[in-house]
Amino acid sequence: MAKLVVAAKACTVNPLKMAAPLGACYAFLGMARCMPLMHGSQGCTSFGLVLLVRHFKEAIPLQTTAMNEVATILGGMDNIEQALLNIKRNSNPALIALATTGLIETRGEDVAGSLRLIEARHRDALTGTRIVHVSTPDYIGAFQDGWEKAVTALVETLVEPLAQTKPKQINVLPGCHLTVADIEEVREIVEAFGLDPIFIPDLSGSLDGHIPDTFTATTLGGTSLERLAASAASCATIAIGRHMRAPAQALEDRSGVPFRVFDSLTGLAEVDALLAHLARISGRSVPAKYRRQRSQLQDAMLDAHFHIGGRRFAIAAEPDLLHSLARLATGLGAELAVAVTTTASPLLEELPCEEVLIGDLEDFERLARERDCAILLTHSHGRQAAERLRLPLVRVGLPMFDRVGAAHRLMVGYRGTRETLFEWANTLIDCLHEANPRTWPLSDAALSAVQRCASGASCSEIHSPEGVSR
Repeated sequence: MAKLVVAAKACTVNPLKMAAPLGACYAFLGMARCMPLMHGSQGCTSFGLVLLVRHFKEAIPLQTTAMNEVATILGGMDNIEQALLNIKRNSNPALIALATTGLIETRGEDVAGSLRLIEARHRDALTGTRIVHVSTPDYIGAFQDGWEKAVTALVETLVEPLAQTKPKQINVLPGCHLTVADIEEVREIVEAFGLDPIFIPDLSGSLDGHIPDTFTATTLGGTSLERLAASAASCATIAIGRHMRAPAQALEDRSGVPFRVFDSLTGLAEVDALLAHLARISGRSVPAKYRRQRSQLQDAMLDAHFHIGGRRFAIAAEPDLLHSLARLATGLGAELAVAVTTTASPLLEELPCEEVLIGDLEDFERLARERDCAILLTHSHGRQAAERLRLPLVRVGLPMFDRVGAAHRLMVGYRGTRETLFEWANTLIDCLHEANPRTWPLSDAALSAVQRCASGASCSEIHSPEGVSR
């Protein structure tokens, strides 16, 4: 069992963590005709909006109640009321999803009570729009906690029991670590067994980068309220990621639909388990194309392990993504030398390493240097650490603002696992051909000469040690 350690620093340097309100709004973006609304200051929404826009390279619908100093002291009910009425009048969404921020939660405002009063006062004006509220203070949890709470709130607010069960319909609750491409891959796998999946939420419908025929100020696609309500008639629920256990349990409590949690869908055994489960639900055998893909993955694992095995990996990510990547790497013989994450999770104790640190990217960089790691895996904010350490960086998770097509990176299923292994192996192979003194098999004297030359001294000023050309 890995030991969980919490960094005891006075401040965070180069943050790894993203706040829970952003995770909640990210989940709401997977609902059709939805307008996420952050209840807090304008800055809270602006920073989150910029982060998502840079990652997806798309317009992101996200609104704010724009709390100022006076409203913070006297209460934000008027701001909520005005925001709801303006959004309804200008965008007419099917769903307004409100997530609170640290400013509101610190004050202790009764947001649920305010919403009841507002809905009663403007019943006619808000007709045709459902409102969901989730409590997500910035100072509790992290990004995946906000996602978990948002999906749970959607289920508890909008799902009612249904008498009839549809034997070919299943619910899929994807975790926040799944990309648009990952969700599309899971959908293709489920449909290959003749099943009809309802994704809660479905980012592949709203953030897949398509150009709509007509402009809308709300989300461009995703799970409709009708499909969400119909999830109560499904025969089974699949939750992807340990943090999706709570919403899956809430769905079972409200509708009686049994669930199973898959901690990861990246890796040979993990995908095998999913396909076996779908075969049992559907009564069909595994399609031939997935048997072929499995064989291809086995070959890829054989090819990649020569380059991955024995290397020391440093990974910094949300708990479920960290667990998924770590299991894949160590399964091919790598060592998880550094594991840094954002929030507590039962999964962390199961990681194949001695300790897991809840910290920031400064801790990540320090540990990667001390433990002589060969490769870094984290999001785009780790690029400066990679430059200073002169180590290769594989970008994973969110945000990934310095790459195009981040939403379409595939990491689940047999195909996604194979692509991930190829990326890791090729990144490590590239390092062998780069001028990186950390990897050169030179003596101390030779390395000193190279470093002096790199610092500006001319080659004529340096005596070349034996075996080193000028």
